[in-house]
Amino acid sequence: MSHVDLLAGPPPTHLPVDPAAAEVEAGDAPEAVVRRHPDSPAAWAAMARRAQDEGADDVTIYAYSRVGYHRSLDMLRRNGWKGHGPVPWEHEPNRGFLTCLAMLALSARAIGETAEWERCSTFLRDSSQSAYDALLA
Repeated sequence: MSHVDLLAGPPPTHLPVDPAAAEVEAGDAPEAVVRRHPDSPAAWAAMARRAQDEGADDVTIYAYSRVGYHRSLDMLRRNGWKGHGPVPWEHEPNRGFLTCLAMLALSARAIGETAEWERCSTFLRDSSQSAYDALLA
């Protein structure tokens, strides 16, 4: 008889390589990368980061982060994620999602959306403590 660990929880989700991440890393303009890869969490994370770096209004950062977050949820589900479980920061292709989630949390807090800040920051910690520590702590 085989042993099943009922307390183990779902396996980690590892997203596939996001081609947009290499384009962003190579210095391509985030808006050009988003146009080529509108479903890319890494591209939307780059848009949000650039907006933040350029001093954009928190609502703009929130909007870019929200788009990336929703694109990420679609991608996570297509890759076996069932709505919970680990999404490791250590797996590079997961970083677009985790960055969008962190930036959504931070921008929600900045615009006074406390419930969204709490939900997103908890979701980030539950997905990856390492991402939480790197992006919010």
